[in-house]
Amino acid sequence: MLSERERRDWLRLARTQNVGPVTFTALLDRFGSATAALEAVPKLAKRGGASNFHVPSAGEAEDEIAGLSKLGGRLIASCEPEFPLGLSTLDPPPPIVSVIGQVPLVAREMVAIVGARNASALGRKFAAGLAGELGRAGLVIASGMARGIDAAAHEAALSTGTCAVLAGGIDVVYPSENAGLYARLCAEGAVISEMPLRESPQARHFPRRNRIISGLSRGVVVVEAAESSGSLITANYALEQGREVFAVPGSPLDPRARGANRLIREGATLTETAEDVLAVVRPILGRAFAEPDTSPPGRVLVEWDDRQGDRLRRTILELLAPSPIDVDELIRQCEEEPATVITVLLELELAGRAKRHPGNRVSIA
Repeated sequence: MLSERERRDWLRLARTQNVGPVTFTALLDRFGSATAALEAVPKLAKRGGASNFHVPSAGEAEDEIAGLSKLGGRLIASCEPEFPLGLSTLDPPPPIVSVIGQVPLVAREMVAIVGARNASALGRKFAAGLAGELGRAGLVIASGMARGIDAAAHEAALSTGTCAVLAGGIDVVYPSENAGLYARLCAEGAVISEMPLRESPQARHFPRRNRIISGLSRGVVVVEAAESSGSLITANYALEQGREVFAVPGSPLDPRARGANRLIREGATLTETAEDVLAVVRPILGRAFAEPDTSPPGRVLVEWDDRQGDRLRRTILELLAPSPIDVDELIRQCEEEPATVITVLLELELAGRAKRHPGNRVSIA
């Protein structure tokens, strides 16, 4: 468990400008602690070309912690034992999450149920029935509190356990029509978010929300999803994370069934009953989500004169493109020591000129 100061510094680093989950993990690896990283990031960002770089103050972090506490919630850092096991194995995990409600629920085994916002009556009925049966079998139901399939699944699983993942701050109800459901989730279930308090959900936040939904779960069930829908993004994250993917077949005449039908063609488990899900997930319940990472952290920071640093920054920016490149390939093409290249990448990331991606890849920002 983190001390009060360590938790505050962990939150400050997670909320620092241009620090996402990948950069956060890289900074911890380089400096060993959030406190040490906070001391270094302004200098790194300045060398990368940033101006007006913002690091949240201790007071700002304390205000967020106090605000969450007033709501009956708490922060859990990815290094702490109560952090959801599924999220801890993601590459990278969200650095810190806010949780309101029954905190022990987030440590239990989950299956996600997601689908169309404009779901049919039959789709909602199926999602509710499936959620109820899986809940009675001992599984917590994860979803995104959207209208349609998500809401039906949450409502059916309130008595057995359900967890809603929000795209905005944990205190922001979206959509507003689900205010009653949100209140019940806070009282009877659990609500989780990696976003700051009062943060309005924006389009770029929903993929991060979907990544957490799948990360929490042993598998993702898609009930009604059009092509290119958010539910398919969740299913893709599940595949990347090594989770199971299930899909409920639908009429080829219904556009809301095309995404789920395509998933079945591509190998998802065709799902008509709860037993179709349980037959796949029962054998893996209680097992580790992934093998532990035993690689040592790379706590090396290099220093150089301004001329050498400027030359390497120019080289890296020339090599980067909108499509991500593997960092190891970038190091090879730079013909520099790995620690040197990684340090420059940190500078450019903090300055908002480069963007890190899961899988140890990087692109131009």
